Amino acid sequence: MMPTAPQFDQELDQEPTGGYRPLVVVLLSPLAFALVFASWTIFAVLGVELRELHGFGEARFAVLLAMPMAIGALAALPMALLAQRVGGRRVMIACLLLICPFLWGLSHSRDYYHFLLAGAGLGLGAGSLSAGLVYVAGLCPRRHAGLALGLYGAGMVGAGLSYLLLPLISQAYGWRSAPLLYLLPVLLVAALLWLFADDLDAEPSARPARPLRLAAVLRRLACWRLWRLALVYSFFYGAFVALALWLPAYLSAQYQLPLKGAALAALPFTLAVGMGQVIGGAWADRRDFSALRWWVSAFVLVCLFLLSYPPFAMQVQGVHGEIALYYEAPLWGFLLLLSLMGLAMGVGKGSLMRLIHRDHGDEMPLVGGLALTLGGLFAALLPLVFVVGNEWVGIRTAGFMFLYASLVVCMLVMVWDHASSRAERA
Repeated sequence: MMPTAPQFDQELDQEPTGGYRPLVVVLLSPLAFALVFASWTIFAVLGVELRELHGFGEARFAVLLAMPMAIGALAALPMALLAQRVGGRRVMIACLLLICPFLWGLSHSRDYYHFLLAGAGLGLGAGSLSAGLVYVAGLCPRRHAGLALGLYGAGMVGAGLSYLLLPLISQAYGWRSAPLLYLLPVLLVAALLWLFADDLDAEPSARPARPLRLAAVLRRLACWRLWRLALVYSFFYGAFVALALWLPAYLSAQYQLPLKGAALAALPFTLAVGMGQVIGGAWADRRDFSALRWWVSAFVLVCLFLLSYPPFAMQVQGVHGEIALYYEAPLWGFLLLLSLMGLAMGVGKGSLMRLIHRDHGDEMPLVGGLALTLGGLFAALLPLVFVVGNEWVGIRTAGFMFLYASLVVCMLVMVWDHASSRAERA
């Protein structure tokens, strides 16, 4: 049941008080998120160079991009439930340490299967993302849960870190030095979490609900109410992750930009999503965002419709002869539209995570882990769809067309869920 207004006000008064601990969590957890996400986008930034050096085809490169997402999706829900059982801080630290040997191995990879193995290992860092979600949700004050979760999710701007630094490192020292760039920061954040952050069980008022057994988890997953918000969130999460991986290569091919220029051109999109996530979370702390998510989805739908238009030529039979028309979105127009869409996607992600926390606060590991799992699977599917659009359809913007169709399906599910909820209340 969704909490009534008086119940919700009572929940706001029952805030965990932990001195500096919530502040430490809110500061360190997004850093961990950013570093994990930055490690995932290594292939996106260096992909053009790796394809030229090792002769990867489009399909192989798409699988390489999808590998961290696929493994991360499989790890998200189990790690979230494990974080509920043993503590989010411990799982975050373990996952951060786990990706370190794979970052080192990536710099020493020699063939395609070595890269795949390294990508799979980096995908295990998703456990840090889901554990951090459980950790932040358990320690943050309820009245500011949206802001805290928005700040945590804004760690996705770690993709921008890769966009800025990796081309410079690759140009100066070679691409093998680029993965090693993240080793020291990852180890440093893990050490800071170990030294300055506490576990949830350090304070009784901040303890999560009793962990569920496997049979109980499966029974709860059969309930549609757990899926309704997670499914919508998965679109915004998965679409952003996939676009963050795909944009540098797309901009390089579509606008003939060098690697460094393509990576910098993609940076405003990631920054807009991060900023929007903070705004959406903070906004949802102050008002019910259930209705406004429709407007956010509609705005993103319009942006995807416009981004789906490929360059085209047209011959029009005019009164005085044929008129030749040609359309191609200029780079500045494409980036402006993309950034506006990113801002709206961030608002949607931040507000939806706040709604999940409001409606399923006692089951945050289960529902939050489910949302990250669905989003990771969607993100893993999209690079393959983009390749199909390039190779089979022959239109480079086919990826935006698929995202448009996916959002339409998602909004139809929202309509059906809204109608079902009204019928139940009647």
